[in-house]
Amino acid sequence: MKQLRRLIIALGALVFLGGVLTAQDAPEPTTLTLGGYAVGREVYGSLLEAFVADWQAETGQQVSVLETYQASGALSRQIEGGFPVDLFAAQLDPEISRLVTAGLVGEDWKDTDGYNGISNVVIVARKDNPKNIQDWQDLAQEGVEIILPNPGTSGGAQWLFLSPIGAILRDQVEGFSADDAGVDAYLRGFIANVSVFDRDGRESFLTFERGVGDVAITYENEALKAIEAGGEYEIIYPASTIIIERPLVVIDENVDNIGNRDVAEAFVVFARSEAGQLIYAENGYRPLTNDIELPEELAAQFPELGDTFTVDEQFGSWSNARSFYFGDEGLVTLLIAEIAGL
Repeated sequence: MKQLRRLIIALGALVFLGGVLTAQDAPEPTTLTLGGYAVGREVYGSLLEAFVADWQAETGQQVSVLETYQASGALSRQIEGGFPVDLFAAQLDPEISRLVTAGLVGEDWKDTDGYNGISNVVIVARKDNPKNIQDWQDLAQEGVEIILPNPGTSGGAQWLFLSPIGAILRDQVEGFSADDAGVDAYLRGFIANVSVFDRDGRESFLTFERGVGDVAITYENEALKAIEAGGEYEIIYPASTIIIERPLVVIDENVDNIGNRDVAEAFVVFARSEAGQLIYAENGYRPLTNDIELPEELAAQFPELGDTFTVDEQFGSWSNARSFYFGDEGLVTLLIAEIAGL
């Protein structure tokens, strides 16, 4: 599939502004550093590889790439503290808001950078779905062992919790009232069934791949990648699920200090382009818009979804959702401490 996203351009003679770009004319080499959430390692590695080739073909400039991946919340705090990355691929908006407050990212980041890859939350069962899991309500019943990351350390885990919570509030989860009481009742059964709270989304799904648990709550892109790699799993699409919007931003202070703003901003543009969105799709992410026409075999991996919602649509904002569910006195935080002792 990767041959679909770009043509390999010979580096012997590059055409630039109507003439031949010689080695003497080429700009000085530069470096581009990206920090990203753990599960994004493959897609951003592929995007950077393609971008570097295209950028050199267009400008003659060689770009060396440095990458680091870990739990997104922890990485956001490190960037706030001075960790020198040029680009940050985050799991959720509040991790960018922290950097806006610190003066490292502009307040208009959604207009200048914005979202690049989107996904949704799914349930992954083992081959033949031995526990007969059909939807969110089944995960709050006794006898189901769940694997998912800890929302205290993983921004991605907050997506995974908000998906069933939002579905309940939208009256899409059988047996649970569409109010705070219904959410509380559901979460008590759900959290009691979690056998492992890993540090981040990648570690969590690796735990599941090692044979622990009956189901994993994860992102569609992670589930598709596991099946492509030979995993014998069944993806269960809930009747209602959250749309995951993942930000990609330039860290203004860092690129200005290094002098590579043009390259960093060009990467963000490339990620949103048709070529970049095709790379996202190859890695299990849905394109940002329906304007991107995917090859048939790629489009087939994305079934039509039922009821969907975003954080802003269902909870008003990330600030609201985080304070109510994941703050120090948030419902999820308190229930995990009470039930799991974490």
